[in-house]
Amino acid sequence: MAAWTEDLEAELSQLLKDWLKQQGRTQADLRRSLKAVSTRMPALLEILEREHRLNGLSGLLARLCRVEAEWHGGADHTGEEAEQSDPFGQLDLLLQEIRQDCPS
Repeated sequence: MAAWTEDLEAELSQLLKDWLKQQGRTQADLRRSLKAVSTRMPALLEILEREHRLNGLSGLLARLCRVEAEWHGGADHTGEEAEQSDPFGQLDLLLQEIRQDCPS
């Protein structure tokens, strides 16, 4: 399992920001979905680091996939909008980037 490092955390932080922007979401949306204590990135990363420690990189990504699926199934998105988007497409890119940067 790839270790949680400062480099991984910094890259994940940037990727989360890009992902949120692409999804039209905010850190507050992510906080609610993760049930974090704060909208600040360190609090969000703390939840994700815990997930990584317990379930590895695949567990962390599965958690983010559940968040994205929740967003796409939420009442604030129309059915047409959900059908047109690939809810896991951006997370697949995240997984590819992390795998490239973190040797197994």
